Amino acid sequence: MATFVLIHGGGGSGWDWHLAGAELRRRGHDVVAPDLPIDDPAAKLADFADAVIAAVGERTDDIVVAGHSYGGFTAPLVAERLNARLLVFVAGMVPAPGETPGQWWGNTGYTSSEGLSVVEQFLADVPAELTAENIARGRDQVSAEWDDPWPLAALPEIPTRVLLCREDRLFTPELQRRVAKERLGITADEINGSHMVLLSRPVELAERLEGYLTTLR
Repeated sequence: MATFVLIHGGGGSGWDWHLAGAELRRRGHDVVAPDLPIDDPAAKLADFADAVIAAVGERTDDIVVAGHSYGGFTAPLVAERLNARLLVFVAGMVPAPGETPGQWWGNTGYTSSEGLSVVEQFLADVPAELTAENIARGRDQVSAEWDDPWPLAALPEIPTRVLLCREDRLFTPELQRRVAKERLGITADEINGSHMVLLSRPVELAERLEGYLTTLR
């Protein structure tokens, strides 16, 4: 049994991982998917990491940390503090030392897709009922991390994977492949689905996450 620590993206909550988390539990693993304090105007990256560490509690064995989207800025901080076995960026932002979340977009050469609705950009293949619930559960991100420099001198020296989504219209496959090469020196893995693959393909996503750990073992 492993402990999967699942970190949500911007404006989201731990609920975003509820289907993939349920599948991981069905496979015999423990799952921690906390809400980050994005509704706290004073909260910065260290506070995000503290919230996850507190939720993990006394768990110490076979920890896998996965960060979705904007959660990529928090995931490596957590992985280092927990001495995780594995770090996974799921359609995730891979940070650079000293870089703020606000700088990431320009530094990576990100270009936005014009004329797309929220659903088209994030949730194109998510079932309608889940799309509606995801939107209803969305939270205003008023926290203070946007201009907070990422604090580590380097990304943690632990096995790391990047899993991009082939139909992602927010972080396109081209962007994710390039960032994985430039910042981690690795080739990104690929899965079918939109940016919110957590909701559209949770069983396949859980299978990928478990598979990464199995390979390490």
